[in-house]
Amino acid sequence: MTRHRIYSIAVASVYPHYVVKAEKKGRTKAEVDEIMCWLTGHSQASLDAALAKGTNFEDFFAQAPALNPARSAVTGVVCGVRVETIDDPLMREIRILDKMIDELAKGRAMEKILRS
Repeated sequence: MTRHRIYSIAVASVYPHYVVKAEKKGRTKAEVDEIMCWLTGHSQASLDAALAKGTNFEDFFAQAPALNPARSAVTGVVCGVRVETIDDPLMREIRILDKMIDELAKGRAMEKILRS
C-alpha cells in the first residue's frame, strides 16, 4: 500500500488552513476545534498540545483518545472521492475531517455536522 505524504505532515501545518476556510465563511476557530475534538476525543487542552508538539496526521489519529463512533455517519464526496468508500483507514479519517470542515465552511449547522 502506498504511504501517502499527508501522513507525515504536521496537523499544525494544515490547521490554519482549516481555520481560514471556516472564517472566510463566517465560522470560527472554536467551531473547527469543536469538530476536531468531537472526531478524535481530544479535549481542547490535548488538541492544543498535539498541535504545539507538531504531531503528524498518522500519530494524531493513532494517539486520539477516543475516535467518535458516530464518525461513520460522515459520508459524501471530498476531493472527488466518496469518503465511505476509502479503504485505507487513516486516509478515511483524514478525509472525514476534511469533509466536516467543508460542511462547516458551507454553513451547515453544527448539530448536523456533528451528527447529533
